[in-house]
Amino acid sequence: QVQLVESGGGLVQPGGSLRLSCAATGSIGHINEMRWYRHAPGKQREMVAFINSSGTGTYYAEFVKGRFGISRDNAKNTVYLQMNSLKPEDTAVYYCNMHTGVNANAKDHWGQGTQVTISS
Repeated sequence: QVQLVESGGGLVQPGGSLRLSCAATGSIGHINEMRWYRHAPGKQREMVAFINSSGTGTYYAEFVKGRFGISRDNAKNTVYLQMNSLKPEDTAVYYCNMHTGVNANAKDHWGQGTQVTISS
């Protein structure tokens, strides 16, 4: 059974940094794109960052552009999110997402979520 295990969340002061990790365990096979989402209280879930299967293409939501960096290690089936210059409005539960398969075999896998709190 495939599981995505997240780590790296926590409490930091504004301006600080955190690095989130998300590792897939089990026989997940080839992973296509990977994404990070976040869900803050009272808000809709929003996509934060995207990385393609080779790691050569990335996309960032405007509100994190220039501050966050997404990367992946295909040998470890792991995606990372480096978060710098954190702001209180970045407080949310962060979820990783991995997409596998194509067409009828396409599937989305989700992490359990990790809490990120930015507060002084």
